[in-house]
Amino acid sequence: MIVISSREFRQNQRLYFEKADKGEQIIVQRGKDKSYVLTSVDKNDLYFNDQMVKRINESLKQADNGEYTELNSAEDIKNLLGL
Repeated sequence: MIVISSREFRQNQRLYFEKADKGEQIIVQRGKDKSYVLTSVDKNDLYFNDQMVKRINESLKQADNGEYTELNSAEDIKNLLGL
């Protein structure tokens, strides 16, 4: 088990994602009272039900077909949200 600060995680995300992919348990501490577990998830995990997996797969197909909106600025986000 590896315990790191949120700052360390932000600075080295790729490293910790790779370790989680290899099965290492990563605990990210945020302040004194909060901690989070970083773990890899695949389509067979219980976190995703059949409906969610279907929606994810449909979204991936849309992205592959170029059916997405690219946001490049805060103004783009505001326009998308109608703000």
